[in-house]
Amino acid sequence: MKIFQIPLFEAMSEAELADMQALHCMRTKVFEKNAVILHSGDRVRNLGIVLNGSVLIENVNVWGDKSILSRVGPGQVFAESYALCEEPLLVDAVAAERAEILFLHLDIVLSPEYSGRPWHARLMQRLTLMTARKNLVLSRRIFCTSPRSVRERLLTYLSGQALQCGSAEFDIPFNRQQMADYLNLDRSALSKELGRMRDEGLLSFRKNHFRLFIDLTGHS
Repeated sequence: MKIFQIPLFEAMSEAELADMQALHCMRTKVFEKNAVILHSGDRVRNLGIVLNGSVLIENVNVWGDKSILSRVGPGQVFAESYALCEEPLLVDAVAAERAEILFLHLDIVLSPEYSGRPWHARLMQRLTLMTARKNLVLSRRIFCTSPRSVRERLLTYLSGQALQCGSAEFDIPFNRQQMADYLNLDRSALSKELGRMRDEGLLSFRKNHFRLFIDLTGHS
């Protein structure tokens, strides 16, 4: 993905992007699969933007139990709230595959010194919008992990994916272990329940491709 294609820089001209780059506020780095991009406890002033590949936002507690909070794909940002608030990271950002990351230094671009630049207000507006959308992503995960039973969590997650895609047939962004970590479930329990649901005719699946035998109004 090219810089001008990134949603955060939407509606900016080439001249405005060149003006930003001239401030030396951007740098790119490539991370191999499973590399930790940002560590829990770090204080950051750079937000990350995925140019290629994808990133998992993970939480690992003191007992080593891992939860996946979200997957960040090309054009999406991560660590923006921590960079804005200067709070220590409570999560790790890990490369889900080989990933190219653009880091944007907020101390520079948000400096009052540059508030009169044509791109400054638009950048602030886009950053606010993307932060709000990230809050929705995290809210969706809360909905998915709130039900007590494995089946209820699966139904909540998969129906949400179907509604987002506008189709009862869709791909999810996780493999089976990642799906279990996202839903705070044991992988074997998740796999067994998916098998039961398939046998009952509720859905079919192959790897990360699912088809729900319901319509999008929730009727069988």
